[in-house]
Amino acid sequence: EVQLVESGGGLVQPGGSLRLSCAASGFTFSNYVMSWVRQAPGKGREWVSGINSSGGRTSYADSVQGRFTISRDNAENTLYLQMNSLKPEDTAVYYCAKGPRGNYYRASWGQGTQVTVSS
Repeated sequence: EVQLVESGGGLVQPGGSLRLSCAASGFTFSNYVMSWVRQAPGKGREWVSGINSSGGRTSYADSVQGRFTISRDNAENTLYLQMNSLKPEDTAVYYCAKGPRGNYYRASWGQGTQVTVSS
């Protein structure tokens, strides 16, 4: 069974930082492009960042470019998202997903990790 379990969210002040983690299991993690996707209250899902299978190529949405850094540890089957200079508009539930921008997927969007940026 494929499992993607996010952690690391929380409440942070504007300008602060958080590091999200996604523990993957049930598939060969190192074979897949992975993405981070977020959903703000009342809005649709937004692709945030992606990384290729080896970790050597990354891409970002314009809204987070220069502030967020995606990485992965294939030995630990874990995906990361370092978020710096956080803004209130970054407030959302964050999910990791298999696949690239425009073609990411996961079986269920019910969990994720909540990030709230507020003073």
